[in-house]
Amino acid sequence: MQDAFKKTKTGRGNRFTTLISGTLIAVLAGAIGMQVARVKDGKAAEQVGQQGIGTARVEGAEKPVGRVNGQAITYDELAQECVERHGKEVLENVINRTLIQQACAEGGVSVSAAEVNQEIARISKKFGLPQDQWEKMLQAERGLSPIQYRRDVIWPMLALKKLAGQDIQITREKLEQAWEDTYGPRVKARMMVLDNIRRATEVWERVDKNPDEFEDLARDFSVETHSRALGGTIPPIRRYSGAHPKIREAAFKLKEMNEISGVIQVDVNQYVILKYEGRTEPIEHDPKDVQASLTTQLREQEEQKLVGSAFENLKKKARIDNLLTGETHHPVSQTSGTADAGALVEPAIEIR
Repeated sequence: MQDAFKKTKTGRGNRFTTLISGTLIAVLAGAIGMQVARVKDGKAAEQVGQQGIGTARVEGAEKPVGRVNGQAITYDELAQECVERHGKEVLENVINRTLIQQACAEGGVSVSAAEVNQEIARISKKFGLPQDQWEKMLQAERGLSPIQYRRDVIWPMLALKKLAGQDIQITREKLEQAWEDTYGPRVKARMMVLDNIRRATEVWERVDKNPDEFEDLARDFSVETHSRALGGTIPPIRRYSGAHPKIREAAFKLKEMNEISGVIQVDVNQYVILKYEGRTEPIEHDPKDVQASLTTQLREQEEQKLVGSAFENLKKKARIDNLLTGETHHPVSQTSGTADAGALVEPAIEIR
């Protein structure tokens, strides 16, 4: 696509990321992931509409929650068992939730139950499902109850959007790149990921001499678990998104069948080798038919980035003491930039 959404040839259909691999990943995988966190603050509880959720509460640590032949099992015993099994995960979730609540209180930001319900209605309509069926699907496929979905996914997402406080601008350049990613050719390749330069160099020398060994060597040496079992098979590489930028750059330089890339360093102790296996055919579409859908897709992607960035900024400013694990996170100095903010590591390639 050039200046006027230039048409391309043949078809493979629209590729739009679904909400499950979009919004949920941005919220859950993007260091928020609060599957079982509870809202303690009364105002926050009002914001996410938790009144009347029907959850039984047991007051008093010694009060029985069950009996076996008359022998009581106390709430304290149950709580201890839960902490031992799931305490680290749940505490991290509660910490993250509290961090967002504090920022909302400080910034005068609130998200009402009505806003949460409106967002769920919008999403379910987008996927052509009644809201109750959408929520049943989430529970069946993702283990998210309607209550968890409201307070642990939708509420944090809406709160972080408000905290970010930025308008999203879809530029022509981004629109052209989305066109190319969606309808332009992609590189078909195999990939292996090695964890040290010595091994990467040795493996590269072997496959450079004999590309037919690539599949077997990927199974033997690649540390990327998804593609390793498939002999290095990965989804076709898009020009502007999905894979690490260095991988995309190297992939689109390959021209000859079975051509081997150089050793590509994408992170500390992460080295990638590609084997070129051709390109997919572009498809033809009238730009007027797809511009609106591409704009919507880009807007959702930018919103996900804002949510992740807003949460990371909150973490950078916070002191967090996890007494269960003994870990402490110190605020990052705005002048020196010191301290580990726990930034997310970009994966080598997006596997879907």
